[in-house]
Amino acid sequence: MGGTRRVLVAADKFKGSLTAVEVAERVTAGLRRVVPAVEVEALPVADGGDGTVAAAVAAGFERREVRVAGPLGQEVTAAFAVRGGTAVVEMAEASGLQRLPAGVFAPLTASTYGSGELLAAALDAGARRIVFGVGGSATTDGGAGMLSALGARFLDAEGEPVAPGGEGLAGLARTDLSGLDARLTGVELVLASDVDNPLTGPKGAAAVYGPQKGASPDDVAVLDAALARYAQVLEAAVGPRAAGLAASAGAGAAGGIGFGALLLGARFRPGIEVMLDVLGFAPAVERAALVITGEGSLDEQTLHGKAPAGVAAAARAAGREVVAVCGRLALSPKALGEAGIRRAYPLTDVEPDVARCIAEAGPILERVAARIAHDFLT
Repeated sequence: MGGTRRVLVAADKFKGSLTAVEVAERVTAGLRRVVPAVEVEALPVADGGDGTVAAAVAAGFERREVRVAGPLGQEVTAAFAVRGGTAVVEMAEASGLQRLPAGVFAPLTASTYGSGELLAAALDAGARRIVFGVGGSATTDGGAGMLSALGARFLDAEGEPVAPGGEGLAGLARTDLSGLDARLTGVELVLASDVDNPLTGPKGAAAVYGPQKGASPDDVAVLDAALARYAQVLEAAVGPRAAGLAASAGAGAAGGIGFGALLLGARFRPGIEVMLDVLGFAPAVERAALVITGEGSLDEQTLHGKAPAGVAAAARAAGREVVAVCGRLALSPKALGEAGIRRAYPLTDVEPDVARCIAEAGPILERVAARIAHDFLT
């Protein structure tokens, strides 16, 4: 391959070490150490979870900031992205684990109210299409907080609003959706997620993801029962479709906020597919001869809807060669090949000490990228 051929760097973040933008910068620097004239196009990617707004901004969207409620009700500054009539909203900006104080979890009481405020801000900005990226949530409230911020009411037997968070839904007696923001009916809402879990049950939001948010086994049981109650009461308001939506793919995403979004008429799509469309991956890959993707850990999870697998599939469909960078590699060459990745370059090949890899990820990634340049560009 000629040294002046264009390389497309379309990698996700290395969680805890480098943002997707920083990954692209470091890979570019490493390639140019070896082939100074190489043309590099950076297209940081995300799969709908944390980092989604940053990826959109890097692709030319305008960053907007708004004050909203965090998961515990405290006010936080959250960002969304806008270009033309499209807005990219990331629920983790308002309701993510990143918004909790260090070492603090609130599995029973954390609310998605701020995510609803973010959606309202996107409507205020004139969005006609909203890509709603969900993941990294601190919450398991089925999206009830989000719906409340958009005008819904969730009441107990005395007609009082139920307490925020998933636990509060156990006391739900009646819902009133008549006050939902009327602008929602005129907007295309896309639910972008890398998980396809239902709302409740052994594969539901509480059982699968509750423990990551600090939920004990008893908490999981409480939350799952509360979410089941929530879906049951919503049937009285919207009819049998509530049960169908609760059982559908994506309903359990981000503590069940997927269910809330589906109630609003959202269409569920794998997050990386949506983001590649929004970010303009198709024309970018046409301009490239080699695609470099990656994320912090290439493992079994990567193959199930994560960004590198989505990038590799789209690049392979366009007939482009793909290599990957990562912090650690837990996939066999066979699994990589089946995913469309010719070769992976983990940082641990350069620096076996994992702690040092995390602490010095940037410089090590540059060295890894230089190896890619030697192998593929010279």
